[in-house]
Amino acid sequence: MTVEFLTTVFGWMTVLNIGFLAFTTVMLLAMQNWVTGVHARMFKMEEADVRKAYFAYLAKYKTLTLIFAVAPYLALKLA
Repeated sequence: MTVEFLTTVFGWMTVLNIGFLAFTTVMLLAMQNWVTGVHARMFKMEEADVRKAYFAYLAKYKTLTLIFAVAPYLALKLA
């Protein structure tokens, strides 16, 4: 594997992960009441707890994307 190939792989991985994160965030904001109600009934949780779980999910996904996709891409671009 060459550095150029790895840079391309991490670049596309970054684009896909940030795209998925943005899509998920927009969908949760746009359909918040409906999705919250569905998941609250599905998992027998309070709606406030479901909203906290969404926030934790988005925060963890963003952190993992930064660590495992963006950081290696930037490191390879600078190398």
